[in-house]
Amino acid sequence: MAAHQGQEDRHTFYAGKPQPSSDSPGQFSSTDPSTAKPVCTIHTSSPASITAAIQSAQDAFPSWSSTPPLDRARILQRAVSLLRARNDELARIETLDTGKPFSETSAVDIVTGADVLEYFANLIAGGGLNGESIRLRPSAWVYTAKEPLGVCAGIGAWNYPIQIALWKSAPCLAAGNCMVYKPSEFTPLHAQYLAAIYKEAGVPDGVFNVVYGAGDVGAQLTSHPAIAKVSFTGQVSTGEKVAGSAAGGMKYVTMELGGKSPLVVLPDADVNQAADGALLANFYSSGQVCTNGTRVFVPKTMKQEFEQTVLEKIRFVRAGDLFDMNTNFGPLNSKVHYDKVVGMVKQGIEKDKATLLCGGTAQPRGLPGGLKDGYWIEPTVFTDCTDDMTIVKEEIFGPVMSILTYDTVDEVVRRANNTEHGLAAGVFGRDVNECHTVISKLQAGITWINTWGESPAEMAVGGWKQSGVGVENGKRGLEAWVRNKSTLVEMGGEVPTVFSKL
Repeated sequence: MAAHQGQEDRHTFYAGKPQPSSDSPGQFSSTDPSTAKPVCTIHTSSPASITAAIQSAQDAFPSWSSTPPLDRARILQRAVSLLRARNDELARIETLDTGKPFSETSAVDIVTGADVLEYFANLIAGGGLNGESIRLRPSAWVYTAKEPLGVCAGIGAWNYPIQIALWKSAPCLAAGNCMVYKPSEFTPLHAQYLAAIYKEAGVPDGVFNVVYGAGDVGAQLTSHPAIAKVSFTGQVSTGEKVAGSAAGGMKYVTMELGGKSPLVVLPDADVNQAADGALLANFYSSGQVCTNGTRVFVPKTMKQEFEQTVLEKIRFVRAGDLFDMNTNFGPLNSKVHYDKVVGMVKQGIEKDKATLLCGGTAQPRGLPGGLKDGYWIEPTVFTDCTDDMTIVKEEIFGPVMSILTYDTVDEVVRRANNTEHGLAAGVFGRDVNECHTVISKLQAGITWINTWGESPAEMAVGGWKQSGVGVENGKRGLEAWVRNKSTLVEMGGEVPTVFSKL
């Protein structure tokens, strides 16, 4: 989007406005992945500005937490309206920052983020923060209350920037907390736009704040004693460090981490439907989705037909001008990530000795000249894969599908579960009862039958094993941002006489 090529610099945002400072320890650029050209300069938040952002949130917390839920809901609903009214503008920014096609960002990224904000606004307006009462005996009862945690830290990921920012801030703010949010250093553009929308909607100054930087900024944020909770989305190794730091301070955590998810095609599956599901689960967002079904298990008897169908359908994965609505496949997000994915594809070819069905390390054919310097790679499919291959075991986070074959359903369940990850899993088959049976045996927190990837606001999502702690979205997603207080009331007028005089 040419109009955004000269975007203004980004500075720490707190107390309701950007806060330029002279003590920033450095700066970095947001880069358009399709061209590798810089878009905007971001000033790294200094320790002093991080402290000031946290203090701003602390100052705002007493008033915001005591604002009636219905009033908070009305403010958040105004933010929903603003997000939807500016959908295309925000989607263009996301495309510029992430490299995802506008056909995707305009239909998914802001839309689904706004849906989550609307869901939690409606939930608190409808009594979602109410506690319960329990009658113990005629003279005594217990009531519970859901209290906000305080100042919380949200650390976003680079693949769905504004959506993830909303997944974190929506329940956080709805529950009465304040947030200091750090976007990924690779995709930071959305953060100030979201902060401005919250302010315009009526969210008080200090309730939503933004700091910028890499892992060291995140570490300063999560280790601060005033932070009550850390919500992090990213890779497993980083999540382990963040969770360890938070646990040392007895902070609440939600961790949405990586995966190596199995997509199981049952023997009776419709091959066309299963192939469509496999392409969606591997090449949407250029494969840069944590829930991607990168291990595609097909019956040996179906292998040839499935591969042929995938080859026929992969022709419709179209790279090109990201603002052309016919484009549905973009570049990788950064040079660092491009190098990693290319290295993994070379690993599959040279060391794992998997059969390269299509793709590889080259750029997609027919790219316009202005995109030749971008971080593009062809959609890639390996077959004849085995469970011990590096490309099958390790998360690639790129457009790379691995096809594996199996003989029996019991075998495929065992092999699908043989991983330290447990984020997502899916099954394709005509016998829905059999699909339910297999899904019940797969060790993953997010599962699908005869579809892939949809994650509506009403659906609580979270990983098992090394793929995460806690859930986001759904009713349980709100519970992750409150703490319980139980009160026992004795109405009989007498204290138990345990220590009365003999």
